Amino acid sequence: MPRHPVLTPELAARVPPAPEWPPLRPATDADHDAMIEAVLRQAEGGPVWVFGYGSLIWKPEFEAAETRVARLAGWHRAFCLGWDMRLRGCPARPGLFLALDRGGSCRGVAFRLPEDTAAAELRRLLQREVPIVPTPFPVRRVALRTDGARLRGFTFVADRESGVYLPGLTPEAVADVLARAAGPLGSMAEYLVQTVQHLEALGLRDRGLWRLQRLVAERILASYGPGRD
Repeated sequence: MPRHPVLTPELAARVPPAPEWPPLRPATDADHDAMIEAVLRQAEGGPVWVFGYGSLIWKPEFEAAETRVARLAGWHRAFCLGWDMRLRGCPARPGLFLALDRGGSCRGVAFRLPEDTAAAELRRLLQREVPIVPTPFPVRRVALRTDGARLRGFTFVADRESGVYLPGLTPEAVADVLARAAGPLGSMAEYLVQTVQHLEALGLRDRGLWRLQRLVAERILASYGPGRD
């Protein structure tokens, strides 16, 4: 083999193909009905807890009867799904979606839904979080620890087989995206600020997000200057 290989069609053909992913379509009431039924069935008549780790913490858009700081083992926050070109990104400056990926742990907020309106609140939640199917953010039953107690709840995790999972992004690569991306809902930098500040207000510091916000700040200063005080 030569010291400096030349990329040939034969070499390019060795790259494994992407996993097949069914065509996406808008989620229907029937899709959400099936998800609600599954959640309530798994709750076994007990309280329905929803774990928020990102924007659900600061913009839940559903009613909760109770909130608690909670820890989820086995999952960590990661900007690992892409690309967002319609919410906080656009075709020219696409963004990334924050999700829960396997490994580590994560602290966030557990919301207990009102018993008499749990199905209706779940519908509001799913209409926001699951606008398309198949979703790259499937609902998952998880074990939570809060105030010395253990709870069973639900959250949204990254589907690694979804076709939009982006493994191996370095913090620097993620920061490059978050410092530029913006869309109809605002910028990715704003999303990161809101998440970090609300976690801090709860006494929670995610070391990964804290490092990421510093990297994003450095890139914004380098690109757009210090601005005015």
